[in-house]
Amino acid sequence: MYIKLAERLIQVEPGIESYLRRPPFVDDLCLVDEQGSPLDFRTTTSPETLLFETSIGEFRLIFQDATTLVVGLPESSTAGIRFRIRPNHWHATETGGRLSHVRNATYSVNNGRVLKNRSLPDEDGMMVEFIVRSGSDCSIAIQIGDDPDPLHGNLPFSVVSASAKKRWEEWFNAAPQVAEKYRSKYAYAWWVMANNLIHPSGCVLHEAMMPTKAFYVGIWLWDSALHAVAFRHIDPELARNQIRVMLDHQLADGMLPDVVFDEGTVTEIDHPFHGRVTKPPIFAWAALKIHESSPDVDFLKEIYGPLVRCNAWWLDVNDDDNDGIVQYTHPYSSGLDDSPLWDHGMPVESPDINTYLVIQMNSLAKIAEIIDKPNEATEWKRKADEHLNRMIEHLWDEEAGVFHALHDGKPVPVLAPFNLYPLWTGQLPEGMAKRLLARLKDPQEFWGKYGLPTVAFNDPAFNPDKMWRGPIWANINYFFVEALEQIGERDLAGELCEKTLDLIAGHPDIREYYNPMTGVPPTTAAPIFGWSAAVFIDLAIKDHKLQLNGKVH
Repeated sequence: MYIKLAERLIQVEPGIESYLRRPPFVDDLCLVDEQGSPLDFRTTTSPETLLFETSIGEFRLIFQDATTLVVGLPESSTAGIRFRIRPNHWHATETGGRLSHVRNATYSVNNGRVLKNRSLPDEDGMMVEFIVRSGSDCSIAIQIGDDPDPLHGNLPFSVVSASAKKRWEEWFNAAPQVAEKYRSKYAYAWWVMANNLIHPSGCVLHEAMMPTKAFYVGIWLWDSALHAVAFRHIDPELARNQIRVMLDHQLADGMLPDVVFDEGTVTEIDHPFHGRVTKPPIFAWAALKIHESSPDVDFLKEIYGPLVRCNAWWLDVNDDDNDGIVQYTHPYSSGLDDSPLWDHGMPVESPDINTYLVIQMNSLAKIAEIIDKPNEATEWKRKADEHLNRMIEHLWDEEAGVFHALHDGKPVPVLAPFNLYPLWTGQLPEGMAKRLLARLKDPQEFWGKYGLPTVAFNDPAFNPDKMWRGPIWANINYFFVEALEQIGERDLAGELCEKTLDLIAGHPDIREYYNPMTGVPPTTAAPIFGWSAAVFIDLAIKDHKLQLNGKVH
């Protein structure tokens, strides 16, 4: 086993992605017998506990809190732990030891007698061996932090276990009910939402959720909006904090960072070329969803100004040809990193970013009404209508029946669901909406068994396993569920909702993306993925409400 820390520490190892290559803080963590030999084990998991069945009895591992792991030992056993670490200094204490490094660590025993406590240098750092004679309710606590307190984890294991169990029970009990067939995956989705949270530290000023601690260390802008949409069902203030954590670091020109992490923010990146990066503007949309569930006018007042400045940044800074149609200057600002929409060069005036802006401006109009700014509400509605009309004028192809993305004024020859995005506005002329709907429902292009591929099935660029070049992403299905509802296609929206729920429920884990032909997540799709869990939660709740109201899909 090993322990990795959900932080980047770029002051120690420069580079915004250096954390991906950093070895674990604690490595080769073993349960050992009285001779110090590693014990084989079988594991059983629950939300609060890892249970290890060994030849000398059962060990249990629990998070006491955000910085402390506690290992419960079999009663009346001679056993312990062994682990590798790379400290600058180690010294023994009466009940364990203290290790000094970039992050410090302590380990200590409660209700046990220390028999062996030593450190042995090796080529990869230092191996620490800690063996005790356990009494009743014995535990070993490992705490990692800036200034860990060796007495912090000095609690009987039963106390730590009861507290952790209560914490998880309260979390799950707060969740709304869903249909029986989705309950197991729904509980797992809520576990993902809790597991991916980090406590405030450094530049992260609020408790916030990472996409996944496995590969994405930091708080991502786009993801945070969808995380907030799910958290509103269980903890509205936590939902609001997913928005605050990004607005805390808004730039002077109104741009929001792509990522906030422990030591800074990501606002520019060097690959595939150097440029500023952010993500699509959907915070006003997400904030309204939170407000619908748990009204808080003060929160809307708090975020209104920053969201207005963000909207202005998109319109003012991202329109090189001054035609009123916004562009992506860097592909990563789209969130669709490797989409073939960018294969022909940047910048690209894409239907998706301009649709997001129409949704955002309509959402700002509603927020302005709620916070008693009627004149600004009217102005936002006008701006949204004008922007949609510009999209139709510049991007609509009457012959093809889609909205094109443009590079250098020429259509990008790729068909993706993003070419149909303006459906989401619910404001297109009827004939135009029908033509887009026909493309969406075409099984040769988009309407698959599991939902919508991110490139049309029949497009030459389609690749079912390569990130944004074909796989299904839960958030895109989700946006189209809402788009179909906006145009009155509620049965079709229900069908896409069910496809998405069944896809995610059909696998042990919740993954980043899925093969649209087999439904199987590619090996490159990140595990324990946040917005897939968030989408599953929100759609499962929506599905259950429809069932209760007799509106069966």
